[in-house]
Amino acid sequence: MDKQATIYVAGHRGMVGSAIVRKLQQAGYANLLLRTSRELDLRNQQAVADFFASEKPEYVFLAAAKVGGIVANNTYRAEFLYDNLMIEANIIHQSYLHGVKKLLFLGSSCIYPKMAPQPLKEEYLLSGPLEPTNEPYAIAKIAGIKMCDAYRSQYGCHFISAMPTNLYGPNDNYDLEKSHVLPALIRKFHLGKALTDDNWDVIQADLNKNPIEGIDGTQSRETILQVLSKYGISRDATEVTITLWGDGSPMREFLHVDDLAEACLFLMERFDEPGFVNVGAGQDISIAELANLIKEIVGFKGKIMWDTTKPNGTPRKLMDVSKLQALGWQHKIQLTEGISLVYNQYKSEE
Repeated sequence: MDKQATIYVAGHRGMVGSAIVRKLQQAGYANLLLRTSRELDLRNQQAVADFFASEKPEYVFLAAAKVGGIVANNTYRAEFLYDNLMIEANIIHQSYLHGVKKLLFLGSSCIYPKMAPQPLKEEYLLSGPLEPTNEPYAIAKIAGIKMCDAYRSQYGCHFISAMPTNLYGPNDNYDLEKSHVLPALIRKFHLGKALTDDNWDVIQADLNKNPIEGIDGTQSRETILQVLSKYGISRDATEVTITLWGDGSPMREFLHVDDLAEACLFLMERFDEPGFVNVGAGQDISIAELANLIKEIVGFKGKIMWDTTKPNGTPRKLMDVSKLQALGWQHKIQLTEGISLVYNQYKSEE
């Protein structure tokens, strides 16, 4: 890509999109097209068509999506399917119509079958049933991959796809109902530590930043404790307990979003083939181990309990990243370092 090329980053305010913007700016790309969801509803076909007609981007990073954790995916099934299908269909089609030189579509590791062999190789796509809790989101992302391949095959478009593993980093979502597991754990242990220390200034600052069920830190301590207990953060006469879903056995892989952004720029510059590329660290950790790691980083001294009546989700999701590594890319930020960076940033924003 030429440094003066017009580049559209769809979803630039999200965790992935904002990381791509930072990486592009660091690399000297200054002509970036950025629109908030209020300025441009990507689900609106005519609005997207008008945007492409007027702005004529040369390159597109398609990072816009409706995202969430296991609870959100299972609760808002229709929205996850509809919103994501509309977003990707509108952008991919308009990119074809307006001669975009190259497009990178970003998906998710949830595209793979629930019981696929580990580690997950790109060829395992559509080889078995999906994990039921996030099936709508996965189907939408699979459709995006197939759209890129179809437009490449039929029209010769240089549209590529990348499937990142579980991500974390700046601008993550810390909503306890809709967030992914790692940011949810950071926030739960952060609040748990504050409860252990009886530090209500920290609790109120956290709730002011991210209200829970309308609780913004100004309510009574009794009310706040009642709401926190609904999310597994509870205190009795002796200690604070954090209760987590499942039994802690599922294995998950995590990649810092700044590493993903670097991989996206790498692929945009050096990869142009049908299909898609896994982007990950190539190593995983159990949810129980992750919880204990975050507990240590945060400094929480209470107890962890597991609610085994709640679902675990997919038993394991480890990406085979040999294809990407063969191209010459490997992640740099290790998990302990990355979580420490993220937690320090989270605290500094209060």
